Amino acid sequence: MLAYVIRRIFIGVIMLLVMSLVTFVLFFSSPVDPAQFACGKNCSPALREQARKSLGYPPRNAGVWESNIKGPAVLWANFTKGIVAGRDFPADKQMREAAPQNVVHCAAPCFGYSTYSIKTVNTMVGAALPVTFSIALAAVILWVLFGVLIGVLAAITKGSFIDRGIVGLSLFAYAFPSFFIGTFLLRYIAIKFGWVPVPAYTPIAEGGPFKWAFNLTLPAITLALLYMASYVRMTRAFVLESLTEDYVRTARAKGVNGRTVLFKHALRAALTPLVTMAGLDFAGVLGGAIITESIFNFNGLGKLAVSANTNYDLPVLIGIVLIAGAFVILANIIVDILYAFIDPRVRVG
Repeated sequence: MLAYVIRRIFIGVIMLLVMSLVTFVLFFSSPVDPAQFACGKNCSPALREQARKSLGYPPRNAGVWESNIKGPAVLWANFTKGIVAGRDFPADKQMREAAPQNVVHCAAPCFGYSTYSIKTVNTMVGAALPVTFSIALAAVILWVLFGVLIGVLAAITKGSFIDRGIVGLSLFAYAFPSFFIGTFLLRYIAIKFGWVPVPAYTPIAEGGPFKWAFNLTLPAITLALLYMASYVRMTRAFVLESLTEDYVRTARAKGVNGRTVLFKHALRAALTPLVTMAGLDFAGVLGGAIITESIFNFNGLGKLAVSANTNYDLPVLIGIVLIAGAFVILANIIVDILYAFIDPRVRVG
C-alpha cells in the first residue's frame, strides 16, 4: 500500500511539471511581448520594463522578444526553481522608496509577482484560496451527503411515487443554472424576506466555526444543488445495478439482513464511481467558483481569476491555472487511494 501511494505521488509530481511547462508554452508562445500582458492594460514603458525584469527578460534594448534566447523553457525553469527555493523580483519605485532593499522576496513555494497589483501571487492567492476552499468544502458535503442518501432512497423505492417524485425534482433542479439559483436565493431568501443575513465570508479565526459555516449556507446551496441532482440520479442508477449482481442475490439467499445487503454490499460497490465523481468535482469547484463568488461578492479564486483576466495580469493567471491543476491531480491521487478501502476488488500493487 505504501509503495502504491509513493508511486502515485511521484506520478502526480511529474504531471504537475508537465502541466506547468505546457502552461508556460501556451502563455508565452504568443508573438506579443509577454511583458505587455503581465503589465496590464494601462501600462507605461517604465512599468513594462519593470514587468520584463520580473518575468526574467533582459531590457528591451537588448533585443526584441521574438529574438530573445530566453524562451518559455528558461522561464519555466526559473519558475520551478522559485517554487522550490523562492525568488527575488525587482521592486517597484514606491517599494524602493519605502524600504532600502531593491527586491521583493517571494518565499517558496513562489508562484510569481504581479507588477499590476504590486503583490506576490502567493499573497493574492493566499487571501482568495480560503474563501473558495470554504465554499467548495461546504458544497461538496451537501451534495455528497444528500445526493447519496436521496439516491439510495429512490433506488429502494423504485417505481413508487417517492421514486418518481425524487427523479422529477432532481431533473427540475438540474435544469436551473447556478447563476439563477444564486440570484434567487440572494434576492428572496436573504434580501426580500430576510430569513438569513446577506452572506459575507467570515474566517473561522474571526467569527468562529458557526458563523463561518452559517455565512457559507447560501453560496454552498447554490453550488450544491446542481451537483446534488446529478448525484441523486447516478446513485440511484449505481445502487439499482449493484442490487442485481450475483453476490447481492447470494447474500439475500443466505438470509443476510436487507439493510446489511444494501449498505455493506450494494452501496459500497456503487460508491467507487461516486468517489471518482466527487474528487474531480471538488477539484473543479475549488479551481474557481466564478459565478457563485461573483453573485455573493466573495473574493475567492474565481473572482481573482476574472480580475486577472480583465487586467491582463499574466503572473496571477499562471498561478491560478497551476494551483487549480494541482488540486485536480491531488484529487485523482486521493481517489485512487480511497479505491482500495471502498472496493476490495481493486488491486493495489
